[in-house]
Amino acid sequence: MEECTIKTPLGIAKITGDANGIMAVSILNKENSISTTIPEVLEDCVIQLNEYFKGERETFSLKLNAQGTVFQQRVWNELLTIPFGKTTSYLTLSKQLGDVKAIRAVANANGKNPLWIIVPCHRVIGSDGSLTGYAGGLHRKKWLIEHESPYKQQSLF
Repeated sequence: MEECTIKTPLGIAKITGDANGIMAVSILNKENSISTTIPEVLEDCVIQLNEYFKGERETFSLKLNAQGTVFQQRVWNELLTIPFGKTTSYLTLSKQLGDVKAIRAVANANGKNPLWIIVPCHRVIGSDGSLTGYAGGLHRKKWLIEHESPYKQQSLF
């Protein structure tokens, strides 16, 4: 297994993976040193994340190898269908997975998503439009949703 750390506008991100695919991308809540060399198996991921943050990429084309339960995998696969610049609710996601009563389980699986940004769990919001729960912090969720919005907010001052 290989890993590296890169600088993003939201902090230091750690990428883990091997020849079988990217296993995890996570945001660190502490300052870590940036990797000086990137393992070959992680290069595409680093390039694509950098393109995303520059506004040059809306979808990722990476071999993924996230580890989780069958249910978690189903939820994460469903997250991949949420288009760039759009949001959905936990309730809608539960309905799409075929069980409206599974809303808490869906939210829990969403929170355990190991592939930050690549599997866009930040695009899931509360039914009332609120930015509910986000492992990376609500300030990051807000930034990501605004980054992907086709309507850029302009500052008046």
